[in-house]
Amino acid sequence: MLSAFVLVGNPLIVVAIMGWMGYRRRTGFLAGLTVAQISEFSLVLAALGLSLGHLEREAVGLITLVGLVTISASTYMILYSHRLYAWFAPWLKPFERRVPHAEAGRGAAAEPPIDVILFGLGRFGSAVARTLVGRGVRVLAIDTDPDRIRARASDGYELRYGDAEDPEFVASLPLDRVECVVSTLRDRHVSRALLHAIDASGSRPRIALTADTELEAQALRARGADLVLVPYSDAAHDAADRILATAEPAPAGA
Repeated sequence: MLSAFVLVGNPLIVVAIMGWMGYRRRTGFLAGLTVAQISEFSLVLAALGLSLGHLEREAVGLITLVGLVTISASTYMILYSHRLYAWFAPWLKPFERRVPHAEAGRGAAAEPPIDVILFGLGRFGSAVARTLVGRGVRVLAIDTDPDRIRARASDGYELRYGDAEDPEFVASLPLDRVECVVSTLRDRHVSRALLHAIDASGSRPRIALTADTELEAQALRARGADLVLVPYSDAAHDAADRILATAEPAPAGA
C-alpha cells in the first residue's frame, strides 16, 4: 500500500502543482515520474534512526522494502514514460489549465512570418539555423535547453522552448504556414514522434530529419521524411568534393 501511494501519489502531486503553475500535463507527468520513489537517502535516515533507538527494526524493514519496490518500479516507469503518458493523457486533462501560460507560445496573430521550423540548437543545429538566416530564410528555432536558447538570442532568428516529442506542442506550431520542418536531433525515437505529430496535425510541410547512419536514414525516408541528413557522411562527401575540386592536375607524363 505504501509503495502504491508513492508510485501513484507522488506523480499526481507533482502534476497538480505544475498544472497550477501553468505547465502542460505532459510536462508535469514526465516530471512527476522522476519522483515516484523514496530515495536511497531514506534508507540512510532509517538506519540512523535505528542506531539512535528512534525506530524499530520492523519500521526499518518496511522502509527498505518500500525503497526497493519504488526504486525498481520507477526505473521502468521513467523508461516507458512516453508510452505511459499516451495511455494516461485523457485522465490528466483536469490537471492542466485551459491556457498553460508557462509553456504557451504567442497567439497566431502575433506569430511572425516563418519559413522553416528547426528543432535542436546544438552545434549542428545552430550552424544550420545561421546559414539559413544568412540566405534570407525566416527561421523559428526550438530547443529543450533554456541555456542554449539564451545563448542564441542574438543570432537573428525566432526562438522558443519546446520538445519535439510533445505532440501537443508540435500541434501548436504554425505548421500550415511553413515550407519546411527540420530536426537536427539524431534520435530516431524523437524523429519518429515528430513525424507522427506532424501527420496527426493535418498539415504537410516538407520534413527534413537527421540520422547517424544510412540505415536509420532509409527507415526515416520510408516513414515519410522528405530529406534525411547524415552529418558525418554528408560532411565527408562535401570534403571529398572540395578536395577534388582544388586538387592540381598531375603533370603530363607523370
